[in-house]
Amino acid sequence: MHLIASMYLSVSLTLCFILLAFLPSSFSWSLHPLVVNSSFEHRNYTGISDFRVINRRSLINCPNLNPYRQMTINSSNPLSNEEFVYVTVSGILDPAKNDWIGMISPSNSSVTTCPTSEAYYAQTGDLSSLPLLCHYPVKAQYMSNDPDYLSCANSECVVEYNGNCTVKTCSGTLMFDVINIRTPIEFVFFTGGFVTPCILNLSIPVSFANPSMPLYGHLSSIDSTGTSMRLTWVSGDNQPQQLQYGDGITETSVVNSFSQDDMCSSALLPSPAKDFGWHDPGYIHSAVMTGLEPSSSFSYRYGSDLVGWSDTITFKTPPAGGSDELRFLIYGDMGKTPLDPSVEHYIQPGALSVTKALEKEVNAGNVDSIFHIGDISYATGFLVEWDYFLRLIHPVASRVSYMTAIGNHERDYVSSGSVYITPDSGGECGVPYETYFPMPTPGKDMPWYSIEQGSVHFTVISTEHDWSVNSEQYAWIESDMASVNRSNTPWLIFAGHRPMYTSLALNADANFVKAVEPLLLQNKVDLALFGHVHNYERTCSVYQSECLAMPTKDGNGTDTYDNTNYAAPVQVVIGMAGFTLDPSPNTAAAWSLIRISEFGYARVHATVTELLFEFVNANTSKVEDSFRITK
Repeated sequence: MHLIASMYLSVSLTLCFILLAFLPSSFSWSLHPLVVNSSFEHRNYTGISDFRVINRRSLINCPNLNPYRQMTINSSNPLSNEEFVYVTVSGILDPAKNDWIGMISPSNSSVTTCPTSEAYYAQTGDLSSLPLLCHYPVKAQYMSNDPDYLSCANSECVVEYNGNCTVKTCSGTLMFDVINIRTPIEFVFFTGGFVTPCILNLSIPVSFANPSMPLYGHLSSIDSTGTSMRLTWVSGDNQPQQLQYGDGITETSVVNSFSQDDMCSSALLPSPAKDFGWHDPGYIHSAVMTGLEPSSSFSYRYGSDLVGWSDTITFKTPPAGGSDELRFLIYGDMGKTPLDPSVEHYIQPGALSVTKALEKEVNAGNVDSIFHIGDISYATGFLVEWDYFLRLIHPVASRVSYMTAIGNHERDYVSSGSVYITPDSGGECGVPYETYFPMPTPGKDMPWYSIEQGSVHFTVISTEHDWSVNSEQYAWIESDMASVNRSNTPWLIFAGHRPMYTSLALNADANFVKAVEPLLLQNKVDLALFGHVHNYERTCSVYQSECLAMPTKDGNGTDTYDNTNYAAPVQVVIGMAGFTLDPSPNTAAAWSLIRISEFGYARVHATVTELLFEFVNANTSKVEDSFRITK
């Protein structure tokens, strides 16, 4: 059945006209007070704003009494892999501030299987009304984004009488950032806003020129040698493709994918990933380049003669573990920011400025690798948003190793085996994450690993999987850190998503701290890095909430921790890479030395005897905080 066509069947045109005539102009079904008044409780849920619960609105069908109204699309036909599409509505008799356009994909989505119980949507933080759409709009914009729409600056006389214009219509145009998500798209013109929407017009579906095009290749390290690199990319083609690199070497891709059946859900509460947020991911290809040299530049391209080839891209391998120096960038909680004025299910306002700043760093040639420690895309069950995230990071992730850790918004779901039973992943349960970002982990749904680059040993854990003393992950952490050869890699960095120390205390799990913090002290971890809290915070050398050592100022006034006489780890929260910032409290415990709420990332330079850590403001390039650890 056509995407919206069945919506017209439920209420007759006459009844709709009566309903609209008698509804007061201020009438709306707003979010349930329990949601509106509990933003902290639902801060990690997938539904708070009006648009983010739009597919859970009751539909009112519009009377279609305007013979002049039209919708036109100005774009490539078929669509290219990435372009701005201009959508114009014209013939409007009475422009309204609550007129809007939604972009839907796939264009033939059925609405006949929408759940009819409000309870199905409680997991998203929305306790209000019944469904509008079974398939979620990818993005939407109010027509008022065109400043000429409400003022009717672009008018046309459609009826004249005795030389006078008796009927004048208005028009407006919106710009949508469209990328190749493989399935056809359709634009739908609504009025009534996001709370009481009804449908005015549907566009003709538009398809992509090459749904099988290989796109968004991103690199990751598979070991500590610096001689092998994995490339992962997305395509609509299920046949193996090729990765060509170096002097004519070719590797054939391994092809993976996932389906709705792989998503988590329950009979009582169907998840967004299983239901209205699902979008076919196409096929995820992966191939490994071998025989490389560490700290060297190579070029590659990927694809096939049948479906097309990517551009040729130059990348840099990281230094081998045990070498003298490493320069890396690290952060958490990025997500994505739209390149148009659209609203989306989840927008992380700082992601664009941070990725632009990262790109400048990579372009300068001073980055060996990148680490992203949890809360990767924030798709949270709305699968098309993974494509937009992969497009966002492509300029950096295609050129240096992009290593990741899993976060609550990738993994957590009720009855799925996660430590925390929130619905934060929207039913993804780590499946898309592990498919898009294969790390050198022990196995499926065991997203912890270690890797050495330069003078640093990284122990990367999952705070979302069991870390208790008798757990499999705990035993791995204990063994991994105990086995580090500090003569080979003098620096030991511990990284995971949820922090041990934060001035926003509800975001720290005392049980996690009690179980795992002793291992950090026992193995003389130099630096512990976490996300989850959306700001920057640095501690003293802390253990059990006590400062065992304080930094001193060097000749340049930079805080310096002397680990020649080791006391305890320095812990830093770096979850400021995109998600709306959490305010930093003016007062805090004695262990909290620096608190900053600005978008940015950490830049680290580690030699054999010194580690320089800088927090860089993405918008100004200013170093907001820096410290050194020496040994």
